Amino acid sequence: MGAMTEPLPDDDRGLPTSSFARASRMLQLPLGAAQRQAVGFGRRLFGADADQVESELRTAAAEQLFAVLGELKGGAMKFGQALSMFEAFLPEEIAAPYRQHLAKLQDSAPPLPSSRVQAVLRSELGPGWREKFESIDLRPAAAASIGQVHRGVLLGGQPVAIKVQYPGADQALRSDLRQIERLASVVSPLAGGVDVVTISRELAERIAEEVDYTLEAQHQAQAAAAFAGDAEFAVPRVHEATPRVLISDWLDGRKLSSIADAPSEDRNRVGLSYVRFLFAGPARAGLLHADPHPGNYLVLPDGRLGVVDFGLVARLPQGLPRAMGHLIQLAITNDAAAMTAGLAAEGFIAKNVDASELLGYLEPFVEPARVDEFHFDREWMREQFLHVRGSSTRDGVGMKLTIPPVYALIHRVWLGGIAVLAQLDVTARFRDVLAEFLPGWND
Repeated sequence: MGAMTEPLPDDDRGLPTSSFARASRMLQLPLGAAQRQAVGFGRRLFGADADQVESELRTAAAEQLFAVLGELKGGAMKFGQALSMFEAFLPEEIAAPYRQHLAKLQDSAPPLPSSRVQAVLRSELGPGWREKFESIDLRPAAAASIGQVHRGVLLGGQPVAIKVQYPGADQALRSDLRQIERLASVVSPLAGGVDVVTISRELAERIAEEVDYTLEAQHQAQAAAAFAGDAEFAVPRVHEATPRVLISDWLDGRKLSSIADAPSEDRNRVGLSYVRFLFAGPARAGLLHADPHPGNYLVLPDGRLGVVDFGLVARLPQGLPRAMGHLIQLAITNDAAAMTAGLAAEGFIAKNVDASELLGYLEPFVEPARVDEFHFDREWMREQFLHVRGSSTRDGVGMKLTIPPVYALIHRVWLGGIAVLAQLDVTARFRDVLAEFLPGWND
């Protein structure tokens, strides 16, 4: 066996697993917010510039919020990642101080000490785990919500990504999810109307699957087989998996978010591939990759889009629901009555709703499909979000709708995918993607 990479010095930075310790970290947030408001009030009272004080308060809030979320990893980290995708919704004066911190949460967290990494590998792969590798770097190459990734080389020379779950991640995740609902008032300026309770419930429902890497490996292997040899997409092959360790091919590439400053033709090409994969997965693999944040996508040197992290998926063996394509076509042709009847049949309507008002409410979801080519940008995204939020008052159209369980993750991916396209400022033939992959499009 080859020499091991020099391990990092051990330290005490672990994943806090007791509910008391984690709740204490979360409670820092509302307390910190109250303290900042008091200080800000005092400074304004004594003549400080109000705009400057407000700017400083937002910056301090961002630093504390995302530092705590990053330390907690688990459910809080996933919640922060969800917010990072919806940054495009927010007014610029609110979003600007948070953008840097939001971006960091998309694929980073404080690393697990090397001693704990080795303990997990020994527990999951056996006492001779080192003999599987020519080399392994015990410094993490990437860190996410419930695990971190190390680069290694198998015997025989195959570069691999070794995903190691944080010890106690399952218990910690459950604790985080119970605490997240208490943060609604703190994160509301960031969430811009995103339903915190719905996000936490969705995560809770999927928790048993996400912390089992053997199930994730099954999903990833299924997708890898469906896209093997593809000229546009790359899904890494799985070599071995246990409940807390997943070993698969290493993909070299740039983060999807890195193209934000690239020339428009590069942004448009990669953005189109990104949205094509979101729709191609159900059609070709029977799986919807349900975690669309940019940290899960890499632009490979050969131009392909690499896709990782299949912990959260929707199993759709028949592809996306056939009604989707048909309903969008009815909306495009402004057939409000037929569209409303179709949505009711699918279980989307909880109360009586005016068909024309419903058509107007759904316009943000339909507008990109009305034209051959559409420009997604932050300004458009915020305008549409304000439109939807304005219809979500007590008597508004939005409060008369519901999301059937089969559509819950589809809805998340649709909104999250569009938010990423807006962040990247992409112009793409979105309608062509729908026509290619949506069942029922030509009905």
